[in-house]
Amino acid sequence: EVLQNHVLEAKVFHTEYGTGVAILTGAHRFSLATNIDDLKLRRMPEVPGLQKPPSCWAVLSQDRVTIVLLALGQDLYLLDNTSCSVVVSEPWRGSLLPQEKLCEFTSSVRSPPKQMVWCMRPRSRQRAVVVAWDRQLMVAGSSPETVPGWALLGCQAQGGGDVPGLGQPLTPFLSPSAEASQEIFKIASMAPGALLLEAQKEYEKESQKADEYLREIKDQKLLPEAVSQCIEAAGHEHEPDTQKSLLRAASFGKCFVDKFPPESFVRMCQDLRVLNAVRDYQIGIPLTFTQYKRLTIEVLLDRLVLRRLYPLAIRICEYLRLSEIQGVSRILAHWACYKVQQKDKSDEEVAQAINQKLGDTPGISYSEIAARAYDCGRTELAIKLLEYEPRSGEQVPLLLKMKRSKLALSKAIESGDTDLVYTVVLHLKNELNRGTFFMTLQNQPVALSLYRQFCKHQERETLKDLYNQDDNHQELGNFHVHSSYS
Repeated sequence: EVLQNHVLEAKVFHTEYGTGVAILTGAHRFSLATNIDDLKLRRMPEVPGLQKPPSCWAVLSQDRVTIVLLALGQDLYLLDNTSCSVVVSEPWRGSLLPQEKLCEFTSSVRSPPKQMVWCMRPRSRQRAVVVAWDRQLMVAGSSPETVPGWALLGCQAQGGGDVPGLGQPLTPFLSPSAEASQEIFKIASMAPGALLLEAQKEYEKESQKADEYLREIKDQKLLPEAVSQCIEAAGHEHEPDTQKSLLRAASFGKCFVDKFPPESFVRMCQDLRVLNAVRDYQIGIPLTFTQYKRLTIEVLLDRLVLRRLYPLAIRICEYLRLSEIQGVSRILAHWACYKVQQKDKSDEEVAQAINQKLGDTPGISYSEIAARAYDCGRTELAIKLLEYEPRSGEQVPLLLKMKRSKLALSKAIESGDTDLVYTVVLHLKNELNRGTFFMTLQNQPVALSLYRQFCKHQERETLKDLYNQDDNHQELGNFHVHSSYS
């Protein structure tokens, strides 16, 4: 059905089983899978009279039951595993639908909205609904006070209006504005941060009002608080010009505070440079400051790497002076693993390019890159990459996995590690027939000597076969004398 009628719309949802996906097909039928890792689509019952897509629908999950709630005209329908039922206006006891009316909101817009999304303030648990039309956005809260606490912070590249000069569509996204920002920017604010911002602006104009504002803050001994407010508010602003204005005010205020610790100011400047870099429309990761802090820089770098934005990830690591193993080395290793998947270049070219870029960078494991090349079916490239691996202990296991046992034996002998040689010899013994195994050892005197030592203690009968193979009559005679005494 999906192949014939295609997918009109899809929604991702989360359940106790994992991440699920629900689809609406061109035949106006719903199907869903509760776990995408084990994708088994289950078709939901048919909705009577559904000849066009519903005006809106959502997937709800509770107590291991997943249902679809949809609106068709003035009616609400519930789809579960077995039936389709009309939702009556009286509240259902024990149902997934809300049992109380939170509020009524009149938008004064005649056309139906394009999208509606629930929002919630994390601390106060205040709830609101964001309603979007083509060029209009409204926030409806359960009480009038909740609406001003939400601010339009930035734009993400899809759906909605256009960027002047670029013609790219944008979708605004909402986030509760920080308390420091509200204090500074609300009308007629007398907060320390607001006065410091005004003082700095007047100072740039060479106006004496700067001194008046500054004196008012200093008289109340609120200058350190004013500086901190400006620094914090800068972090929650998305416009670089506003960020700079607030940071200039903080820098201006620091001059009049004895021993103000500079760490918070410096750290904020660094964080904002990183955030502004990833918010650029060419990158398209419009994180808020709070999201960035909770995400951590390591996870942000992982996201850049997954998008193959290696140069930006490396520049961020160098700018923040992260350790090589934590930063640049890890990113270069990811780049190299991606490079070996490119089929348009020869094994020699790829190996040289990787070695030229990585060199002897600390924390880089050429064996891991070679393993990725082998998994991609490029065995010869994997062998070439292993030539750059300085640790024989890392080379040998992969060579054995690639069925290059003789090369693995040579590498193990070069390393001087007897345990590694024994590992390869015993692997060869199990892999080759007896005659070929003995002939292989004949060409490697070190391996042969070590295997003889092993046989003296573990497999004496095999030792007799080795002497016979070498026509070593003296040692064969000694063997029989020792055996007779035993």
